Amino acid sequence: MKHLTIIVPNGENNLSSIVGSYKIFTRANEYWKGLGQKELFTIQLAGISKEVEFYEGLFAVKPHTHIAAITKTNLIIIPSLNHNYQKAIKGNQLLIDWIEQQYKNGAEIASICTGAFMLASSGVLDGKTCSTHWAAADTFRTMFPKVNLQADKLITDEHGIYTNGGAYSFLNLMLYLVEKYYDRQTAIFCSKVFQIEIDRQSQSAFTIFTGQKLHGDEMVKEAQAYIESNLDEKISVEHLSSRFAVGRRNFDRRFIKATGNTPVEYSQRVKIESAKKAFETSCKTINEVMYEVGYSDIKAFREVFRKITGMSPLEYRGRYNKEAVV
Repeated sequence: MKHLTIIVPNGENNLSSIVGSYKIFTRANEYWKGLGQKELFTIQLAGISKEVEFYEGLFAVKPHTHIAAITKTNLIIIPSLNHNYQKAIKGNQLLIDWIEQQYKNGAEIASICTGAFMLASSGVLDGKTCSTHWAAADTFRTMFPKVNLQADKLITDEHGIYTNGGAYSFLNLMLYLVEKYYDRQTAIFCSKVFQIEIDRQSQSAFTIFTGQKLHGDEMVKEAQAYIESNLDEKISVEHLSSRFAVGRRNFDRRFIKATGNTPVEYSQRVKIESAKKAFETSCKTINEVMYEVGYSDIKAFREVFRKITGMSPLEYRGRYNKEAVV
C-alpha cells in the first residue's frame, strides 16, 4: 500500500485545501475498495505541532502524526499558505527540510496554490516549471528567480512534482492526481460526487492583471503608467523607448527585468484587462470595446484576448455578464 502525507504547516494557513485533499483521496480509496481492489493509500495528516489553529482559533487540526515518524512516503500534498510567505517559510523549516529529503528518496510532491512558496524554498523547484495563485505571481518571481513560473497554468506536472493555480482550483489538481494514481474511472466518479469540473487546464480567465510595480526602476514605472493611461492608442516600443531616451534593446531588457513581461506583452495584458472589465460591466459590443482599447483589427483582438484569457471575447462576456447576454 502506498503512503500519502498531507502536510499541516504551522501558522495561519488554508484549512479548505487540507480538508478537501483528505476528503477526495479518502473517497477515491473507498470507491477503489468497492471495485474489489485493495485501498491504494494510507492517508495521514502530518506536521511539526500536535495542533494547528486556523482562522483565529475558530478551527483546529490535530495531525495524525509528526513528520519524524514518517520515514518513507509516496506522495506529499502541501496546502495553501497564508499571505505572509516569509513568516510561513521561517516557521516551517523542519517541514521544508523533510520535504526536500523525501523528494530525494523518491516521493512525489503536490503543492496547492501558495504552497508553492514552501516547495520552492526547499530548492527542489529550481530549474523546473510551476504554478501558483495569479495574485501571488509577482512576489513568487521575486523570491524564486530560478523557478520557471507559469501562472496561467492550472496544473503543472514535471519530474514527480505537481503544482496548481489559486484557491479552489486545487480540487482540479486532486482529480488530476486521482486519475494518475488510481484511474480515469475513479477520477470521473470523484468529479461527479464532489461536482468538480474535470480536465480544467487554465486559470487565465480568473486572472486580474495589475502589473508588477514592486521594482525600483523609475523609468519602467513611468513607461507602465504611460501604457496604462493611453489604452486607446497603439503604442510602439520604438515610441516608448525614444520617449524615455533609452535605446530599444536596453529599454526591452530593463522592462522585462522589472515586470516579467516584454513591453508588448505588458501593453496587451493591460488592454485586455480593460476589455474584460468592459465586457463584465457594460452592454458595449465587441467592436466598441475593441476600439476603446486600441485595436482596429477584430481578428488580432480576438487572438490576443483568447491567448490571455483562454476564451473568445464573446465567450467571456457570456460567462461574466448576464445582462449583456439577455
